[in-house]
This record gives sequence, C-alpha cells and structure tokens, in this order.
Amino acid sequence: MTGKKHSKPTDVQLEWLRRGLSQPGGKLPLFDKNGKQISDKTVQSCIDHGWAAPWFDNPIKPDWLICKLTDEGRRVSTTNA
Repeated sequence: MTGKKHSKPTDVQLEWLRRGLSQPGGKLPLFDKNGKQISDKTVQSCIDHGWAAPWFDNPIKPDWLICKLTDEGRRVSTTNA
C-alpha cells in the first residue's frame, strides 16, 4: 500500500472521484452515468490509494460500500485535470 500512495489515478478512477467533488460531504456515487454499478475493483483501489474512504453502512443494501472523497482524493481529482 505504501507504494500506491503516490500513484496517479486511472481515467476510470478519476471520473468516479471527480463525481464526488460536487456532492455534499464528497459522497461518491454507487452507479455510473449509465446506471451501471461502480466496479468493486475501482472502489477498493481508490480506498487502498487513500483517495476514498468508507463513509457509512447502507442498512438497505449492506453489501454496497458507501464512500466519500478524502482530502487526498480531492487533491488528485483536481490536479489531474
């Protein structure tokens, strides 16, 4: 994990992270613009890099991971424009 902290996000990761910039609290979406669920791999990778963090448990769908941007996530999503 330590080597990943300075990585640059992929286009898919960056698109997902940027969608949280305009949301209250930096909430990241569960679905893409076409209604497809965001890949677990994308979510977990962003968490591993420190760009996203789990926010709270979803009582209706406990298997869905609700995340928000971290300060580092905000930084990479605005500096990699």
